Amino acid sequence: MASAASYLSALSQADARARSSGARSPTSTPALSLSSSVTTSTEDTVLNESDIDNSDGLALPARAPTSEQVFTTVHTEFGHCADDQFRYVSQHTPGTDVPGHVEQDPPYYILLSTYISYLILICLGHFRDFFGKRFSPKSYRHLMPHNGYAPLNSDFDSFYTRRLKTRMDECFSQPITGVAGRTVQLLDRYSPDYNHSQIFTGTRTRALNISSYNYLGFAQARGGCADVVEETIKRYGVSTCGTRLEGGTSELHKVGEALVAQFVGMEDSLISSMGFATNSTFIPALVNKGCLVISDEFNHASIRFGVRLSGASVRMFKHNDMNSLESLLREVISQGQPKTHRPWKKILLIVEGLYSMEGTMVNLPVVMQLKKKYKFYLFIDEAHSVGALGPNGRGIADYFGIDPRSIDILMGTFTKSFGAAGGYISGSKALIDRLRVRGYSGAYAEAMTPPVLTQIIASMASIMGVKVPTPQSSNSRHSIGPADDEIYQHPGPAPASSLPSWVSLPPALSSGEEGRDRLRRLAFNSRYLHNGLIKMGFITYGHPASPIVPLLLFNPGKMNMFHRLMKDRQTPIIVVVVAYPATPLVTSRVRFCVSAAHTKEDIDIVLRASDEVGDVLDLKHGIRKSERWPVEEIIKRAVEVANMEP
Repeated sequence: MASAASYLSALSQADARARSSGARSPTSTPALSLSSSVTTSTEDTVLNESDIDNSDGLALPARAPTSEQVFTTVHTEFGHCADDQFRYVSQHTPGTDVPGHVEQDPPYYILLSTYISYLILICLGHFRDFFGKRFSPKSYRHLMPHNGYAPLNSDFDSFYTRRLKTRMDECFSQPITGVAGRTVQLLDRYSPDYNHSQIFTGTRTRALNISSYNYLGFAQARGGCADVVEETIKRYGVSTCGTRLEGGTSELHKVGEALVAQFVGMEDSLISSMGFATNSTFIPALVNKGCLVISDEFNHASIRFGVRLSGASVRMFKHNDMNSLESLLREVISQGQPKTHRPWKKILLIVEGLYSMEGTMVNLPVVMQLKKKYKFYLFIDEAHSVGALGPNGRGIADYFGIDPRSIDILMGTFTKSFGAAGGYISGSKALIDRLRVRGYSGAYAEAMTPPVLTQIIASMASIMGVKVPTPQSSNSRHSIGPADDEIYQHPGPAPASSLPSWVSLPPALSSGEEGRDRLRRLAFNSRYLHNGLIKMGFITYGHPASPIVPLLLFNPGKMNMFHRLMKDRQTPIIVVVVAYPATPLVTSRVRFCVSAAHTKEDIDIVLRASDEVGDVLDLKHGIRKSERWPVEEIIKRAVEVANMEP
């Protein structure tokens, strides 16, 4: 209660100063304000300590702010952290090697128990199916032919879902309500029939959200971006009600595509309303029969689907293994097409900037060397890396300091770092113009909605910063050619002319100051959690700079228990567990998704919880016990831990 009292005292002082300054609508609001502008509504502004339920430790910051600190975000959506020592610049150190993907095996008894667990589940499942079909045929009617109809789903095809996944469905499809920000509200539920159905209790549980793709914390219901989106609905409505080639293109699409091209450093870009469809509908427009696609073995399903639709031949190389890639390149170039041995029409290498299940980062410097040597086209899927990597947040090329225009095609999504939806593909203007017509999305998919477009524009401009025009440039508008302030230089701020005239962002966002701070917070949180888990002895995958931190569980029984033990703590933590077929059968894992919205204290909570649960479930097999650090030592030396190199 003392911390809450001091917090509210500092809040009241800041609020009094803001009101006495004479401004009707201050640009920043008290830390507990639930609005981006001061309002007279008692529902929007929380100043009464009795209204705050901080029993879970999530409503109020662990460190009470000083009277000089005024925050512009809601703490439950974007955590308050003003300490500059908890910041890090996401950038590759020149001359150092890129860490590869190392599959670390647990002790043999862990692997043996994992295989035995699956064997028991499979045997029991077949046993129940055998007797169930004979003694309770009504329960299996939908899986067997009846009345002359074939079953839509056979018992064999649905066996894994019915007999394995259903037994641990508590981990999956957890319904939520409200904003998926730093915290999230879970809709409590229970199952009376072993997860075949779920019943809602009507109660809610607020939990620390370490599971959502919200890397830069732009998933906010209140703030500068949300205000602009609200204005968009008043001006444009919620949909353009058409496809891009049939009346669904508005000026917001043109503005958004130009801004995306500037952001990633390409000549032009094309926006799609769905990230999965960006790959699956545009890859067939890039390659066809007689072409070869070389694909990483862990590429996303959307890439695999798009390649299959294209009709091109495909060869895979071992995940992020540059020796395997070069060996494959030599083979396919020397042998040519099957049977005829004619040269391939074109060779397209498709990789991901950041792999979502492993957290590994593509070895882009070596890939670029191979590209110059073997003359193939390069397609990089930046769904998880754009906005999250690089000192300027421009993605994998920015992280390694490589000219993005030396890459042929950059693809990405707006779900992860921009708090929106959809995807983009960027490249040369000639290529993008062809894709507008040849891609299936242009003719058949609905256009991206105006509110989502504005969220993309506002959040992207907040990361870039907006260049304020000088009086000299405004006086020279009648001169021939663009003014200096209207010329974009990558990776600099966006010219003011690149945004709609009615879009007005708060100074902290338009200056790019808050965007840079979010990038540095995300980089620190990612490295702190990744290195901290390793020091405690867990087996983790991925690059330290990755906001995706997989922690290996192996045994299927531990997936449900890890999820439940984390959720049932005094400070509930909601996590995502991942299993087959998204991962190999014996490498089930929990996937922590770090955000700039998390504070250092939030990561402390996750580390303490993982330490306790890891001991209960016997998960610490990464390093010897004598080499492990106590969790309190890791928390005490957080800055040192975050700065450790692999």
